[in-house]
Amino acid sequence: MQQHRKHITVFEHESLRIDRGDQRITDIQLKSLQAYFGESGVPYFSLIHKGVRFNEFVGVIQVGELVIEVLPKADTSFAGDNEKKQWRDILIDMLFAVGVFDIHAPSSSSLKLKSNSILNLYFEIFINEIESLLHRGLIKQYRKKEGNVTALKGSLHFSKHIQQNLTHQERFYVRHTTYDVEHQLHFIFYKTICLLRQINTNVNLHSRIGALMLHFPEMPDIKVTEATFEKIVFSRKTESYKKAIEISKLLLLQYHPDVSRGRNNVLALMFDMNKLWEQFVYVSLRQHKKENITITGQTSKLFWKPQSGYRVKMRPDIVLNKDRTDCIVLDTKWKNLNGYNPSPDDLRQMYVYHEYYGANKVALIYPGKETSNSNGNYLDPRTRQETKKECSVITFVVEPKIKQWQKKIYTELESWWSLQKQNTLKT
Repeated sequence: MQQHRKHITVFEHESLRIDRGDQRITDIQLKSLQAYFGESGVPYFSLIHKGVRFNEFVGVIQVGELVIEVLPKADTSFAGDNEKKQWRDILIDMLFAVGVFDIHAPSSSSLKLKSNSILNLYFEIFINEIESLLHRGLIKQYRKKEGNVTALKGSLHFSKHIQQNLTHQERFYVRHTTYDVEHQLHFIFYKTICLLRQINTNVNLHSRIGALMLHFPEMPDIKVTEATFEKIVFSRKTESYKKAIEISKLLLLQYHPDVSRGRNNVLALMFDMNKLWEQFVYVSLRQHKKENITITGQTSKLFWKPQSGYRVKMRPDIVLNKDRTDCIVLDTKWKNLNGYNPSPDDLRQMYVYHEYYGANKVALIYPGKETSNSNGNYLDPRTRQETKKECSVITFVVEPKIKQWQKKIYTELESWWSLQKQNTLKT
């Protein structure tokens, strides 16, 4: 008989199977993941024989009571029993750095579950936000209402009044406006609290979720879709609701109930490490940049126009000093080269950036076993001789202290582009 585990931690690109490995999933859990994968698939993992293999996405997938935590691992910087904790802390710190957990007091002042998982962190942030809103007092809004009342107010709905109150002359069926806490934002919060009560497996949060169920006014159940959140417009009065609504959106839309068994519902909170690495490098540069440097992210340029249909754009990750003679283009890749050259596709991509952005220099940015940079020159297609077009390969060793790591990324890159600029002036 298979033992039901409640928490499994793996690294990106690792596998979980039902028949082998130190960490195994059950047949039922695998079937739930297969059902979640469906015919169209999901980007977080791929199906293998008797198991699943995770991709470059990291975060948490909860299947019933089982929490599968997927962590990044770019190199062997950390080893031993604390390896998973160190990578978990780095992942959470990176998410904080890029603004995924863009929270304000009081939430950020009392987080206690950092060492557990991203899922618990999201739960606690949401609980903190709702507790704070309850403490300050829930906002009221006007809403239209109709029904029987004992005093005439608003407008009389004559046909329904005759239909329902022919023998009850003391009542009036009216349409009127009321001002109370029963509105869309609170419907969403209440639905999220109910979801947390259903899926939370962390004993440290049970009592706080129970307290929210007790103190938050009961609201009608609503069907929540992407359109529900698109229609929300925040005002100065409701701005304090924004973070809690963002977490509600994430949890409610990523929750996939198990309609057949009802025991293995799936909740996936996963992040693409390539995009997270790109944003992390970008934010690190922006934080420390000097006044004479401009830094833009995802700047697009048109480079192909068909006779009919849409034109095609190119979009490098980071551009420094755009449209200047000292323009530099950076592209980030979350993978360890392990001493090998970048892929031909990556190098070809950087060659195009040289041409279309008039870049002085270009560079590929990777995590690695050590912080280093190496240069290579593109060859002339006719003479096969080296040109002045250069592509650098820069790697950064992962640092456990996130602010020091961010500072190091900037100083190393600044040193690199300053050196390149001096060399260009000499030539």
